[in-house]
Parts: sequence; C-alpha cells; structure tokens
Amino acid sequence: MIRFRTLKYLSFTHSGIYLTLLALWLLDGPEDVKAAFGWAHGVGWIVMSLLCIVAVRRRVIPLWLAVMVAVVGGVGPFAGSAGFLVAERRIPATDAVWSRS
Repeated sequence: MIRFRTLKYLSFTHSGIYLTLLALWLLDGPEDVKAAFGWAHGVGWIVMSLLCIVAVRRRVIPLWLAVMVAVVGGVGPFAGSAGFLVAERRIPATDAVWSRS
C-alpha cells in the first residue's frame, strides 16, 4: 500500500540524492561517485514518477502533486518535495482519504 507519508519521505530522500549530486559536480568530486549518484537520481525519478501515478489512481495524492513530482521534478526534485509540504498543509484534518498516515 502506498501512503502519503512514505511518498513524502521518498521525495525528500530523492532531493537529498540530487543535492549530493549537485555538490559533487560543483566540487569536482570523484567520477565514480558522481556516476553512482547520477544513476540513483535517474532511477529514483523514474520510481517516484511511477509510484505517484499509482498513488493518484488510488487517491492517495492529488493529480497536481503527481505532476509536480513527475514533470517539474524532472528538472529539479526539490519541486516535488515542496509540493508534498504544500499538499500536507492543505489536507483537512477530518478527511480520511488524505490522511497523513
């Protein structure tokens, strides 16, 4: 079962991988480490996109958030993480479908 909280934490993990990749690029880090983080970022983006498609179909997240992760997140995964924070603040406390669990 896909949960909102799980997707949120995966998004933040993906953003951390991307931030590390940017730091390695700026600091001219070792090529093998950059390659590993590059692959992790690429595969992470694909996995996040697929999970978000499933989550929209199961009404775990809204469509705009999936677009934020899959489309805008392709340029920078920070957009998806920010989207999860915005969505979390929009969740009504009594809405069972959008529960924070």
